[in-house]
Amino acid sequence: MRARLVLGEALTGLRRNASMVISVILVTFVSLTFVGAAMLMQMQIAKMQGYWAERAQVAVFMCRDGSTQTTCSGGEASKDQLAAVADKLKSPALDGIVRSVRFETRDEAYQNVLDLMGEDYKDFITPAQLNETYWVNLVDPTQTEVIDEAFSGMDGVEQVKDQMEYLQPLFSALTIATYFAVAIAGLMLVAAVLLIATTIRLSAYARRKELGIMRLVGASNRFIQTPFILEGVFAALLGSALASVTIWLGVQYGVRGYLVNEIDFVTTWIDGRDALLVIPVIVGLGLVLAALSASFAIRRWLRT
Repeated sequence: MRARLVLGEALTGLRRNASMVISVILVTFVSLTFVGAAMLMQMQIAKMQGYWAERAQVAVFMCRDGSTQTTCSGGEASKDQLAAVADKLKSPALDGIVRSVRFETRDEAYQNVLDLMGEDYKDFITPAQLNETYWVNLVDPTQTEVIDEAFSGMDGVEQVKDQMEYLQPLFSALTIATYFAVAIAGLMLVAAVLLIATTIRLSAYARRKELGIMRLVGASNRFIQTPFILEGVFAALLGSALASVTIWLGVQYGVRGYLVNEIDFVTTWIDGRDALLVIPVIVGLGLVLAALSASFAIRRWLRT
């Protein structure tokens, strides 16, 4: 009976403040959608970084004719210099760091360029313009500086280059976009908390006579507060549900149904399992914030 009465009071409050409740639902929906999107974006960045870090290589470019580096003063890398680099890559000092090594000749590099850029580039590029290269895979992709320190400045080596350097601007841009999403979500969450508190105070003011009677008959503060807290929680729950559905549909149709087919260079994408990890977080966040803001608002009103 007591629970039914509390629920009835909460539903009455929701009906009386329908427009404000709808505003709370919409603001909660938008803010939690941004929170979920930011979380999924960070998951996507982590997947991409993990995938490319595993496959990215460190390139040890050997000297070619025309190289201007001081280590290439003798011109094209000699056989002895090539052998010295190969021996160093197999040395005990790099054991446990280097996982595998692939040597690419100029002719192989030339063919790779034509395969990538097209046969039209035959008239502009010759094998002599390209470097012989040792492509190094590491056991730990974060230890690229070890290879750089080992071979930079070595005779016959023109340059040491980490492929991950080409992808860092992309990851940085995505991270900045995530920060913007988090900032917007934070502002929207603040707006949702303030709106919930305002709704609860208006609801309490509209029922001030009823509350006065309840106090006179000895109703406890907890009994008086509970319906108002439930109003905020119900509104936040609906907003969280809308945000959850939006996130799920966004992953299933926006990411898996569209981006996977449109963007070829990304092979690892977030999926429904990632969405299922995010949804409980945003629902819990919405409910906790709503309960706290409603509880704080009604307590302050009852003290006045």
